[in-house]
Amino acid sequence: MGKRAYRFAGGMIRAFSHRMKTEWETPFEEGPCVFVVNNVGFMGPIEMCFKFARRGMCHPWINEELLSAKKIPAYARKDCWWKPHTFFAPVLNVTVPYLAAALIPPVLKGSPYVPVYHDQRIMLTLRESIRILQRDEAVVVFPEIPNARLTRPEWISTGWMRLGEMWYRNCGRALKMYPVHIDRKKHVFRVAAPVWYDPSRRFSEQEKELARALTKGMHR
Repeated sequence: MGKRAYRFAGGMIRAFSHRMKTEWETPFEEGPCVFVVNNVGFMGPIEMCFKFARRGMCHPWINEELLSAKKIPAYARKDCWWKPHTFFAPVLNVTVPYLAAALIPPVLKGSPYVPVYHDQRIMLTLRESIRILQRDEAVVVFPEIPNARLTRPEWISTGWMRLGEMWYRNCGRALKMYPVHIDRKKHVFRVAAPVWYDPSRRFSEQEKELARALTKGMHR
């Protein structure tokens, strides 16, 4: 049921919304990678899953709250799916979260997702991601931190970058990460040149450097 719902949703979205083209700063090189993408609210993951040129190899990280009808209403409000001070905010606040709770989990559970946990179970997320990379496929992360861009130049979360460390320990190769900017006004995925995790350096030594490079690529 889940996979049928996911395929149906993808077909409907592609049929009744704008097509998106993909522009690469450098030619795409086959092999395992991470696509690091700006959120664009809840639409970012939808666009990547259903319209991105390489979607067939992509496994999006999805917060486990989005897989639970009970947890989605609180998550939608926390994640700022709409501007809280607009005229229609009171109406959206009592309608959108519950519609989302009914519709989103059945669709997402049919996708090739990786569940993201924010407690000790994060190791399950990382290990599943490594298994995906070992199949020469891609993981998709949406690391933006709401409102952080106002206070720091590298306004993305960084814990997921430990995938580079784990990948090297498992496979002896450096991990490449493609920053992706979703431009919904011009209907384009802009994929910047890959940023490489440097296995010769400690994670702490390159964490901010990687964050700045990826942030810049996501918003070029």
